Amino acid sequence: MAQEQSACTLDLKHVQQLLLSSQEAKKAAYCPYSHFPVGAALLTRSGRIFSGCNVENACYSLGICAERTAIQKAVSEGEKDFRAIAIASDVQDDFISPCGACRQVMREFGTNWAVYMTKPDGTYVVRTVQELLPASFGPEDLQKFQ
Repeated sequence: MAQEQSACTLDLKHVQQLLLSSQEAKKAAYCPYSHFPVGAALLTRSGRIFSGCNVENACYSLGICAERTAIQKAVSEGEKDFRAIAIASDVQDDFISPCGACRQVMREFGTNWAVYMTKPDGTYVVRTVQELLPASFGPEDLQKFQ
Protein backbone atom coordinates (compact mmCIF):
# COMPACT_ATOMS: atom_id res chain seq x y z
CA MET A 1 0.00 0.00 0.00
CA ALA A 2 2.73 2.47 0.94
CA GLN A 3 4.49 3.95 -2.01
CA GLU A 4 7.37 5.70 -0.28
CA GLN A 5 8.39 5.81 3.38
CA SER A 6 10.45 7.96 5.71
CA ALA A 7 12.22 7.23 8.97
CA CYS A 8 9.24 7.94 11.25
CA THR A 9 6.64 5.66 9.70
CA LEU A 10 3.99 3.91 11.77
CA ASP A 11 2.97 0.27 12.00
CA LEU A 12 0.24 -0.82 9.61
CA LYS A 13 -2.49 -0.76 12.29
CA HIS A 14 -1.85 2.91 13.12
CA VAL A 15 -1.57 3.86 9.44
CA GLN A 16 -4.90 2.23 8.62
CA GLN A 17 -6.55 3.88 11.63
CA LEU A 18 -5.21 7.31 10.64
CA LEU A 19 -6.22 6.94 7.00
CA LEU A 20 -9.74 5.87 7.93
CA SER A 21 -10.06 8.68 10.47
CA SER A 22 -8.94 11.28 7.92
CA GLN A 23 -11.43 9.97 5.36
CA GLU A 24 -14.23 10.10 7.95
CA ALA A 25 -13.25 13.65 8.96
CA LYS A 26 -13.49 14.73 5.33
CA LYS A 27 -17.22 13.94 5.40
CA ALA A 28 -17.75 16.79 7.90
CA ALA A 29 -15.99 19.42 5.77
CA TYR A 30 -17.82 22.72 5.35
CA CYS A 31 -16.73 23.85 1.90
CA PRO A 32 -19.64 25.60 0.12
CA TYR A 33 -17.29 27.87 -1.85
CA SER A 34 -14.43 25.67 -3.04
CA HIS A 35 -16.33 22.35 -2.98
CA PHE A 36 -12.97 20.83 -1.98
CA PRO A 37 -13.48 18.72 1.15
CA VAL A 38 -10.39 17.79 3.16
CA GLY A 39 -10.05 15.69 6.30
CA ALA A 40 -7.11 15.16 8.62
CA ALA A 41 -6.33 12.83 11.49
CA LEU A 42 -3.52 13.55 13.94
CA LEU A 43 -1.89 10.87 16.10
CA THR A 44 -0.28 12.06 19.34
CA ARG A 45 2.59 10.36 21.16
CA SER A 46 0.09 9.35 23.85
CA GLY A 47 -1.92 7.44 21.23
CA ARG A 48 -4.89 9.78 20.90
CA ILE A 49 -6.28 10.67 17.47
CA PHE A 50 -7.72 14.11 16.75
CA SER A 51 -9.60 14.64 13.52
CA GLY A 52 -10.31 17.83 11.65
CA CYS A 53 -11.90 19.08 8.46
CA ASN A 54 -11.67 22.26 6.47
CA VAL A 55 -14.16 24.96 7.42
CA GLU A 56 -14.66 27.75 4.89
CA ASN A 57 -16.04 31.22 5.46
CA ALA A 58 -17.64 33.78 3.14
CA CYS A 59 -14.71 35.99 4.12
CA TYR A 60 -12.31 33.59 2.41
CA SER A 61 -9.23 34.36 4.49
CA LEU A 62 -11.02 33.28 7.68
CA GLY A 63 -11.39 29.66 6.59
CA ILE A 64 -9.23 26.99 8.19
CA CYS A 65 -7.67 23.87 6.77
CA ALA A 66 -8.30 20.35 8.09
CA GLU A 67 -4.72 19.94 9.30
CA ARG A 68 -4.83 23.08 11.43
CA THR A 69 -8.25 22.15 12.79
CA ALA A 70 -6.89 18.79 14.00
CA ILE A 71 -3.76 20.37 15.49
CA GLN A 72 -5.72 23.08 17.28
CA LYS A 73 -8.14 20.50 18.70
CA ALA A 74 -5.20 18.49 20.05
CA VAL A 75 -3.45 21.51 21.54
CA SER A 76 -6.70 22.73 23.12
CA GLU A 77 -6.87 19.39 24.95
CA GLY A 78 -3.26 19.52 26.17
CA GLU A 79 -1.55 17.45 23.47
CA LYS A 80 1.52 18.94 21.83
CA ASP A 81 3.66 15.92 20.96
CA PHE A 82 2.70 14.41 17.61
CA ARG A 83 3.68 11.22 15.79
CA ALA A 84 1.83 11.58 12.50
CA ILE A 85 -0.94 13.22 10.55
CA ALA A 86 -2.91 11.81 7.62
CA ILE A 87 -4.64 14.03 5.07
CA ALA A 88 -7.51 12.96 2.80
CA SER A 89 -9.29 14.61 -0.13
CA ASP A 90 -11.22 13.63 -3.24
CA VAL A 91 -8.29 14.37 -5.58
CA GLN A 92 -7.80 11.23 -7.69
CA ASP A 93 -4.57 11.89 -9.59
CA ASP A 94 -2.29 13.37 -6.94
CA PHE A 95 -1.55 12.84 -3.28
CA ILE A 96 -3.08 15.64 -1.19
CA SER A 97 -0.36 17.89 0.17
CA PRO A 98 -0.60 20.39 3.04
CA CYS A 99 -0.51 24.09 2.17
CA GLY A 100 2.33 26.31 3.33
CA ALA A 101 0.43 27.67 6.32
CA CYS A 102 -0.34 24.14 7.53
CA ARG A 103 3.29 23.12 7.07
CA GLN A 104 4.38 26.03 9.25
CA VAL A 105 1.83 25.16 11.95
CA MET A 106 3.02 21.53 11.85
CA ARG A 107 6.60 22.79 12.18
CA GLU A 108 5.70 24.56 15.43
CA PHE A 109 5.45 21.11 17.00
CA GLY A 110 8.64 19.58 15.62
CA THR A 111 10.22 18.47 12.39
CA ASN A 112 10.60 14.71 12.81
CA TRP A 113 7.03 13.47 12.59
CA ALA A 114 5.22 11.87 9.68
CA VAL A 115 2.79 13.40 7.19
CA TYR A 116 0.75 10.82 5.27
CA MET A 117 -0.54 12.34 2.03
CA THR A 118 -3.25 10.14 0.55
CA LYS A 119 -5.40 9.42 -2.48
CA PRO A 120 -9.01 8.21 -2.24
CA ASP A 121 -7.92 4.70 -3.26
CA GLY A 122 -5.96 4.34 0.00
CA THR A 123 -2.47 4.77 -1.42
CA TYR A 124 -0.20 7.30 0.21
CA VAL A 125 3.23 8.83 0.39
CA VAL A 126 4.79 9.80 3.68
CA ARG A 127 7.26 12.58 4.43
CA THR A 128 8.52 14.18 7.59
CA VAL A 129 7.63 17.75 8.41
CA GLN A 130 11.33 18.51 7.83
CA GLU A 131 11.12 17.14 4.30
CA LEU A 132 8.02 19.22 3.57
CA LEU A 133 9.44 22.42 5.05
CA PRO A 134 13.25 22.40 4.86
CA ALA A 135 15.31 25.26 6.32
CA SER A 136 12.29 26.24 8.39
CA PHE A 137 11.75 28.79 11.12
CA GLY A 138 10.62 27.42 14.47
CA PRO A 139 10.31 28.17 18.18
CA GLU A 140 14.01 27.58 18.84
CA ASP A 141 14.87 30.37 16.39
CA LEU A 142 13.16 32.90 18.67
CA GLN A 143 15.53 31.87 21.48
CA LYS A 144 18.50 33.12 19.43
CA PHE A 145 17.42 36.73 19.95
CA GLN A 146 16.78 36.72 23.68
